[in-house]
Amino acid sequence: MNNSELQIQAQKILDNIAFMPFEQCQPLTRGFESIPARPGIYAIRHRTDGLLYIGKTKSLRGRFSGGHKAFLWAWLDKYNDEDVRIAVELIAHWGNPTLLLELEAIILRATEPPYNVQIPAEM
Repeated sequence: MNNSELQIQAQKILDNIAFMPFEQCQPLTRGFESIPARPGIYAIRHRTDGLLYIGKTKSLRGRFSGGHKAFLWAWLDKYNDEDVRIAVELIAHWGNPTLLLELEAIILRATEPPYNVQIPAEM
């Protein structure tokens, strides 16, 4: 995949996770049963403050059922748990970890979410 195709794919993913209506995002639950155990890129979003954290994972459900630092930070920032949700974008081609790293890096550089501590430099 060339650089412009990568940019286009990253923009589509970002549009999907950033502009999905908040009500369609996954609510926080104890077991995260409604989140698929599939590879994907996700965003932890606040109802009015927008993107808080963006990441990628081999198993979306597994990533959250084991805990996530963004939830702790949201709690410390005194966000109401009903105002924090998860937007997910399933990724079919998890077999290429370099591609996912590049997609995630492009999205992070474009958005700079406050709970992502380190934003990757451009490659």
